[in-house]
Amino acid sequence: MSWQPTMDWHYAKQRANVLTKIRSFFLTRSVVEVETPIFSHSTVTDAHLDAFTTQYRFSEASHCDESVALYAQTSPEFAMKRLLASGYGCCYQICKAFRHEQHGRYHNPEFSILEWYRLGFDHFRLMDELAELLNLVLGCQQVDRISYQALFIREVGIDPLVTSKAELISLIASHDKLSDWLEREEDVDTLLQFVMAELIEPRIGQELPCFVYHFPASQASLAKISVNDPRVAERFECYFKGIELANGFHELTDAEQQKSRFEQDNEARTKLGKIEQDIDQHFISALERGLPACAGVALGVDRLVMLALSVKEIEQIITFPIENA
Repeated sequence: MSWQPTMDWHYAKQRANVLTKIRSFFLTRSVVEVETPIFSHSTVTDAHLDAFTTQYRFSEASHCDESVALYAQTSPEFAMKRLLASGYGCCYQICKAFRHEQHGRYHNPEFSILEWYRLGFDHFRLMDELAELLNLVLGCQQVDRISYQALFIREVGIDPLVTSKAELISLIASHDKLSDWLEREEDVDTLLQFVMAELIEPRIGQELPCFVYHFPASQASLAKISVNDPRVAERFECYFKGIELANGFHELTDAEQQKSRFEQDNEARTKLGKIEQDIDQHFISALERGLPACAGVALGVDRLVMLALSVKEIEQIITFPIENA
């Protein structure tokens, strides 16, 4: 294994230029850069996210011969919402996040994330702002927008809001993608996510960034439910050139609803044979105090740089990926 970086100096300078553009973008909009801790005492309950953990032996809550678990953030979301609940205004952060997942073409377990929150915005207005950022960094003067429901109907001929396991299994089999684990899967959302990843994502956002909005309510633990259609949540994702680039919400502000959704997440973790995670009480307390109406979005900085530099592998635009860190 080489000791040298996988990103050359030429790309390092171009990456720095992208970060400068991002900071200039928010400076002109009076969105303030903030910083929150990488480690926390709690982590996400999401059944499909696993955090890195470490042990801290100097906590006031433990004896000197004991330790407490600390979790590396999967995103700065909870901490930034705590800032908003305490009275902070519109803010953004560029930081490291960590997810215990396999290293691949578009993902390193340690990665850079841009996350920002806009008071008084809904998800549509935030999509507009993200489109402006993509125009600045990538030169995309236009974007496509389509609802999750309309996208499935257009691309695979099924309505995801009324579909069944049998219909999804038949669809997957017709594309020669069926495997034993899919046949055993009882969760319709898991099958929908497979269809999205395998059959739909490769075909969208090839010429223009594609914003997909109004995901099923069951796939948006942290977003408001639509007042017009309770089957969907006010969540969006952005895809471009085969890359899932950003994930945004019109943020849920109700503490009791949020706690209930976290409990549902833990039930899903149990079904998958995973350990339940303690609910982040700091975050729940912040919601009880009052999170102002806002929308927020997380964007993969490394993936954005890949698109800006037209490179094929994430290793080309980070210095030391997990294999030689």
